[in-house]
Amino acid sequence: MAEKTKKAKAPAKLRTSTASVKTTVVKAAAVGKPVTVKTPSHEEIAQLAYGYWLKRERKNGQHQQDWLRAERELKGE
Repeated sequence: MAEKTKKAKAPAKLRTSTASVKTTVVKAAAVGKPVTVKTPSHEEIAQLAYGYWLKRERKNGQHQQDWLRAERELKGE
């Protein structure tokens, strides 16, 4: 009977974290031209949302709206 040998696994790839903005190319459905979608980083969204909070004179209760507004604005929507 033949002996069974285990194959060695390849080393895992290192993950690198980047604070830069990631971009994704998406095909437009009707036109077929590539469209670039900007994905802002967590820090960029947080800074802009914080600015909105300051403009509201530091009133609490709308942090989710501030975050979503900042995210939409940075994505260019």
